[in-house]
Amino acid sequence: MGFGGTCLRLVVVQLLLLMVANASLTTDYQIPKPGCRTECGELKSIPYPFGTEPGCFLNKDFLIDCINNSIPLISFPAGNASSSLIVTNISMEGQIQVQSFVSEDCYPKTGEININWTSLLVGESTISDTKNKFTVIGCGSYGYLRGKIDGKSYSAGCMSTCERIDDVPNGSCSGFGCCQIGIPKDLKQIRVKAYSFAKQENVSYFHLCSYAFVIEDSQFHFSSSNLSGITETVPTAVDWAITGQGKCEEAINDPSYACKENSVCDDQTTATNNTGGYLCKCLRGYQGNPYLSHGIGCQDIDECKLGNHTCGEEAHCENIQGSYRCIPNQFVTKIVVAGLGLGFVMLLVLSSWIYFMLRNRRLIKLKEKFFQQNGGFLLQQQLSKRSGTCGTARIFNAEELQKATNNFDEKRIIGSGGYGTVYKGFLIDNNPVAIKKSKIVDQSQIEQFINEVTVLSQINHRNVVKLLGCCLETEVPLLVYEYITNGTLFDHIHNNDNAPTIPWETRLRIAAETAGVLSYLHSAAATPIIHRDVKSSNILLDDNFIVKVSDFGASKLVPMDVTQLSTMVQGTLGYLDPEYLHTSQLTEKSDVYSFGVVLVELMTGRKVVSFDRPEQERSLVIYFLFLLKQSSLFEILENGIVNDDNKEQMREVAELARRCLIVKGEERPTMKEVAMELEGLRRMNKHLWDNVEVNIEETEHLLFETSIACDGSNSNVAHDSMIALVAFDGGR
Repeated sequence: MGFGGTCLRLVVVQLLLLMVANASLTTDYQIPKPGCRTECGELKSIPYPFGTEPGCFLNKDFLIDCINNSIPLISFPAGNASSSLIVTNISMEGQIQVQSFVSEDCYPKTGEININWTSLLVGESTISDTKNKFTVIGCGSYGYLRGKIDGKSYSAGCMSTCERIDDVPNGSCSGFGCCQIGIPKDLKQIRVKAYSFAKQENVSYFHLCSYAFVIEDSQFHFSSSNLSGITETVPTAVDWAITGQGKCEEAINDPSYACKENSVCDDQTTATNNTGGYLCKCLRGYQGNPYLSHGIGCQDIDECKLGNHTCGEEAHCENIQGSYRCIPNQFVTKIVVAGLGLGFVMLLVLSSWIYFMLRNRRLIKLKEKFFQQNGGFLLQQQLSKRSGTCGTARIFNAEELQKATNNFDEKRIIGSGGYGTVYKGFLIDNNPVAIKKSKIVDQSQIEQFINEVTVLSQINHRNVVKLLGCCLETEVPLLVYEYITNGTLFDHIHNNDNAPTIPWETRLRIAAETAGVLSYLHSAAATPIIHRDVKSSNILLDDNFIVKVSDFGASKLVPMDVTQLSTMVQGTLGYLDPEYLHTSQLTEKSDVYSFGVVLVELMTGRKVVSFDRPEQERSLVIYFLFLLKQSSLFEILENGIVNDDNKEQMREVAELARRCLIVKGEERPTMKEVAMELEGLRRMNKHLWDNVEVNIEETEHLLFETSIACDGSNSNVAHDSMIALVAFDGGR
């Protein structure tokens, strides 16, 4: 067996490779141009745009030169010259198969050394990265691959080793006798070189050469017999495309556009020239050569004739251009339509049932989540401990309150503010209630909130709006209060222009009752509550003008740390304690200041802040104190409530209001002192005692006799921490 020029040439293997390649392309519709040569030697099909004669190819890039009518050559530009390669196959998918040489490094026993480089010059075309592999065969062998990618040099290597031929597995190129690696995209102008370690001395008894080459992967199956010799050339795939017209977007407007009817353009990024190129493909439902026209290019596929359809026995197939359609039999059509209709109805019913089941399950889980999140279990435990007491809070479910408010209808809104909305509702027994729906929630205050709901629901003070219960199944708790029918003090003082003026005696009683409530909250309860938002709109009146103070305790928290106060403080412009701006703390004296503002409202009938008044009079408190200092009190009092009998009493109430409005909180009176003084003025007015001096102990008893919880003991009112969980601005 010779080497170098005498090296074994396995022509039979090469012919077999060519036959396999031709067989694999039988579905490629390699149709030549009519009247043109169809084959050359072993190249059995020359489809257009390729051709061998003028008029038979698209342009010179697609010329197949048939030498001696047996050797098909294609030329690629190589500098000032060209490189010609034997073509063994043409694929309409964008590859041509050419024969490239194998690099050998042989050390025969005769001493003759045969080493060669091989080159594959394809001009601006690219070596197919999807079809080819760089392959090295040998024991103690390695090979180099060099080329160009976008003008930059590229190199790669692969090494193969083995010690005995029995160790070499057939069909595997994993480094034992054979090594393969992929090649990168856009690789051009390649050179291949095979090398041997130690001149094959360790394996010379069965192997004398190393081989390196680039081969189309589907055409090569390694065998240990390849170690003894391979063919001189191997099939290599080179990408081709229509070039010189740009990509599809540009080429479609070119007069030389190659894609004919019933075809589509497909961009090719690996085409020659940096401008790219394109291929043509038949549309779906068509087959043939997309570069030909006039009835010989892409032709409609008759799926019905070929049986390539899905119509089945219930319908017959009708071929249409590019596709087919199934025409049902008439009887079958009726059955199918009826079945589809029934199936649709059943599907709709089933889907609706599943939807409502899933929605209800989701709602139940959501309610359970909110109930647990809002402290429902803790409230249940506390209520069970207080079972039997008449003031126990009730836990409402979400459906009850939705039904009570007609699903929170906007027409049921009776008040709203920055922190929530108040709805009027009717329970199942037709009793009216006020339902407060908050906008914000603080989960860190859940335990305090639950404790206070329990305690505050037991307060049975005649001048406090009764907390009936709550709902914890919503995202934020809903609070349910008794409904007060006659509106707010603010409405009666400021908004009822046609209503009769409230007499002074009634106003004084309203002030005394309000002061009594605040005094009770501050000092009579086991744990004080600071209202924090005393104002005329939070003082409700029933039909007999009896006071009902709202929005305390269950919606107001007074934390002791400054940080919480700075973010949670709630107040109303004109009523807020000015000392808070300096101390950042709210105390019982803050309620005293706010109550002093309400006293001024009762006496003057004016709004606390109004930009419709002259600048000097915009702040009611400042203007009131100014006139009081100027001894001009009666200039600001409301017309119709002053008479000779009550002037002195009004002066005393005005002086009391002045003391409540002192900027420094510690100099203000307590609410207990204010309440007793107002109650004393009322008694003096009614001449209940002959002695003007009021017995303090008896007065205190009268102030708080209606503040006892229904179980007979003083209500143990917890910290005013509800603002941290459910914050309202009054809601009315």
